[in-house]
Amino acid sequence: MARPPKCFLLRVALRVGLAAACLSCTHAWHGPATDHFDGKQFHSAEPVAHTLGEWVKRETTRHQGPWRSFTDTPPGPRPPERIAEDRMRVTFVNHATVLLQMDGVNVLTDPTWAPRSIPWIGSRRRRPPGLCFEDLPPIDAVFVSHDHHDHMDLPTLRRLADAFHPAVFTGLGNAAYLAHKGVPGARDLDWWQSAEIAPGVRVTAVPSRHTSGRGMFDRDRTLWCGFVVSGPSGSAYYAGDTGFGSHFQSIRLRFPHLRLALLPIGGFVPAWYMHPQHMGPRDAVEAALVLGVGTVVPVHFGTFPESDDAEFEPLETLRTALADSPDLAARFVILDNGESVEVEGLGARD
Repeated sequence: MARPPKCFLLRVALRVGLAAACLSCTHAWHGPATDHFDGKQFHSAEPVAHTLGEWVKRETTRHQGPWRSFTDTPPGPRPPERIAEDRMRVTFVNHATVLLQMDGVNVLTDPTWAPRSIPWIGSRRRRPPGLCFEDLPPIDAVFVSHDHHDHMDLPTLRRLADAFHPAVFTGLGNAAYLAHKGVPGARDLDWWQSAEIAPGVRVTAVPSRHTSGRGMFDRDRTLWCGFVVSGPSGSAYYAGDTGFGSHFQSIRLRFPHLRLALLPIGGFVPAWYMHPQHMGPRDAVEAALVLGVGTVVPVHFGTFPESDDAEFEPLETLRTALADSPDLAARFVILDNGESVEVEGLGARD
């Protein structure tokens, strides 16, 4: 019988070490059973589950596509402090971190300025954040889609709390954990539950297809979600981490006139393993059609080589998928590190 490769054994040892270090971090939601919570664990409408054998197969057959070691690009310009009603502006920091400005409100999605996707052992950042932290405008709200380290980066969240004291919105079970870790002001939301960010501007947590867990014993014990923020300028959807699923149709039924969608396109290789929990570029195209959204800004690519995607594979695959549909391609706006775009109104293309 062949021995497992040394790199696999090292990854196992590192993961066990991280899990052991996180034992004291175990956190969980305690509440009544629902259609997506069995009293102990959460689940998506379509299951996301892998056997130990599948995980071992993935780890022992991994072939990382090529990435540059580091690309030291200059940061983007300082964004405006606020933008007025009827306007919607997006700045892509990188990974899943986006600055969304609308109706006088500034929102950050899954903010991370961390050097690694997971402290000490995760993938190294391959390009700097597209905005200097010091250039951020006042942050009113932060959306934390789930508790994985590259989306719930505690040092960045503590830094934001110290600088701006924003409201933090997250899935069930995470607010108490964040407060314990020095991030006050968080509020748990269940799917379809909403809260006010500012007068006339609300956020709604919406379903996604993913998993959660930071330690050895908290798998799926807290809720993962996306977010829709709605105000006088329209509605913007941030999908968080998600596989393709029926939740997109449910979101369209409740928010039929989305002006903007921030959809993930990276972390999809190998497809046989990643597809249930991470959309690829072709999934994002299909999701855009289901959502009927006006503008799509792709996110979750080109920063941390966490899956087997090559550095440019998500964008190359997306451009190929859009090549035969110029009308749909016009709705996708690909932003580079630190770039911004003013999102068109829904009637601008008519």
